[in-house]
Amino acid sequence: MNQNNKHISKFLSYVLRHKPEEIDLTLDQNGWADLNELLAKMAGEFKGINIETIVEVVESNDKQRFALNEDQTKIRANQGHSIEVDVELEQAVPPSVLYHGTVAKFIASIKQDGLQKRNRQHVHLSATVDTAIIVGTRRGEAIILEIAAYQMHTDGFQFFLSKNGVWLTDQIPSKYINY
Repeated sequence: MNQNNKHISKFLSYVLRHKPEEIDLTLDQNGWADLNELLAKMAGEFKGINIETIVEVVESNDKQRFALNEDQTKIRANQGHSIEVDVELEQAVPPSVLYHGTVAKFIASIKQDGLQKRNRQHVHLSATVDTAIIVGTRRGEAIILEIAAYQMHTDGFQFFLSKNGVWLTDQIPSKYINY
């Protein structure tokens, strides 16, 4: 992804997941924004922005953070919202183990309180250690936590699988975490 597209991707993450009001953007209850409205409101900061650029950013995003509807008139973030939207997640049965990447400064809190969604709608988990490492290294040296996901599911916890392969749940009590 070129540098300009990376900047556009970060901007899209910000407005579609956290602060649509920053550009006076309207999201529907499922997190969808009208693509023409978004383009018009991005034009001041991103000269020459067009639908082709947005499609390229959506398709080339390594984490597949965004989705376009079928006729490419709407866009939304797949997950990671700190605002209340329903991205129409379906419950799924998780594999026996999932992973969460974090850093040392959070371990004491996690041991005490488990993993909490904090200001997001869900706790995010990875199906692979490699993905968890990538997530964890955003804040420093990654520590990978192993989550007994299937046991949690058996014990009544709900899991969801987002369109881009991120596993989501509301919380993870510390008893299900292997440090």
